[in-house]
This record gives sequence, structure tokens and C-alpha cells, in this order.
Amino acid sequence: MVKKLLSFSFLMLTLVSLNAQELNCVVEVNSRQVEGSERKIFQELQKAVFQFINGRKWTNDEYETFERIDCSILITLEQRLGANQFSGNIQVQASRPVFNTSYKTPIMNVRDEDFVITYNQFEPLIFTENSYSGELVSILAYYAYMILGYDYDSFSKEGGTPFFQQAQRIVSNAQSSPEQGWKASEGERNRYWLVENHLSARFKPLRATYYDYHRKAFDIMESDVKRGRSVILNSMKELKRIHNVAPSSYNLQTFFLAKQAEIVNLFSEADSREIEELTETLITIDPGNAGKYEKLRKK
Repeated sequence: MVKKLLSFSFLMLTLVSLNAQELNCVVEVNSRQVEGSERKIFQELQKAVFQFINGRKWTNDEYETFERIDCSILITLEQRLGANQFSGNIQVQASRPVFNTSYKTPIMNVRDEDFVITYNQFEPLIFTENSYSGELVSILAYYAYMILGYDYDSFSKEGGTPFFQQAQRIVSNAQSSPEQGWKASEGERNRYWLVENHLSARFKPLRATYYDYHRKAFDIMESDVKRGRSVILNSMKELKRIHNVAPSSYNLQTFFLAKQAEIVNLFSEADSREIEELTETLITIDPGNAGKYEKLRKK
């Protein structure tokens, strides 16, 4: 009887713990390019990353299991630099549900090439909020907060601010890191600028777009597709304000990396006037995908 009670108590604690977590993250570590390495260390790395991301409580909010944010982390290791040091890249994606449908809309898609980590097998991944926690842990925690920021921004106006600020704190703590990706001087497409821009006043139209696109457009699509498309079209026009001051913005590029295919699909059945307005706008602010937008005109 005591054993049964203990087992039941453990089960309940486990369920409560699982219900409390915010992220539901699929983790993959691809190490095929690393030669002459014991595969077990990469299996342990994958397990450690999974437990760190999914097992930690990142906010003070209570989450039900079905409310957890679906996301994925793909770590591709390309080279062994030392005994336990590796270089490669990390790709982080996330999505959120659309109201009254089974559809999940992408909210984030970032591929980060500044990825040099040290991992000692079986060493626990521990995050300390007020100090640099090492490269691997800092990168993972940074992207966990970025996921939360994008998700909360999609449900309430600038609702993700506390999480972007936490990601910015991680950047600040990592200024002493010898690795790339944390500093303003290391280029415009890195972790520093992704969060710095997102919190700056000139990028407010992008944050407004995250809210309007998801809450005012996609969440009403099931009942009013035309109105939803109209909201998105107006949001894309608003993004011109960012393009005018930062035409090659990393933040705009990451937005369209996540959204380009979805936007094209959504407007494939729009009328010719909407298609013309949309393509004219998107070719200007997202020229890298101009060919894909041009195809809409031929439908």
C-alpha cells in the first residue's frame, strides 16, 4: 500500500511538473560530419539539450500540457575543434496554434552559424540568470526566451517584452565570451542584433505585425478569410517603415524565413487587386524571395 501511495505521489508530481513547463521541443543533434568521434557523446548531448529546454520552467505563468509551445532545435556539428569542443550551427523553429483550427502557424525560424560549444559528457546544463553560463547553455537559454517572446507577442501587443529583455540580459552577460555571436561589432546577423533590434523603437511595426498577423488575422481565418487577408496585407505595408530605415534587417529576414511560404499560400486565392498590392510590397521589403512572390501574379 505504501509503495502504491509513493508511486501515485511520484506520478502526480511528474504530471504537475510536466504541466508546468512552457516548451514542447523536439531536439536533434546531427554529428555525421564530425569524424573519428565516439557517437555516445552526441547522444548524451541531445538528451541533455532536450532535458534542459523541456524540463526547465522559463516563466511564472502556469501552462496546461496542451498550451505548451511547439518548437524544434536542430544542432548540426561540423567539426571537432578540441577534446570536447565542436563547431557547427543551430536552427530554432517554433509555431503556435490558430484559433478554432488544427493548423499551426510558424512564428520563428532562425539559423545561427555562430555556434562553437564545449560539452563534457554527463555534465549537467545549468543556467544562471545573472552571469555567463557557458556557451552552450547561454545559447539555448537565449533561444528559449526568444521563442517565448515571439509567442507572447503573437497573443498580446508587445507581450513578449519581458522575455526579449531576458534574452538581452543573456547577451549582456556573454560579452566576455571569446566566441562569436554576442557582440554588436561582429556583424548585423547575430544574437546581439536579433534581440537588440526587436526591442528598439524603430522595429515597433514588426512587433505590431506579430500581433496583428496572428491575433487579428490568422485567429479569425476560420470564420472570415477575406478580413484576415486584409489585415495581413495592411501589416505587410506597415513593414515598409522598417525597410526604409533598415533595408537589410536581420529581423525582417528571419520573419520572412518563417512566413514567406505561408503568405504565398494564403494569398494564392486572393483577388488580383490584393495580389498586386501584396507582391509590390513584398518584392520591395523581401527581395530575396521576389521570384516566389512574382509567381502569385501568374495564378
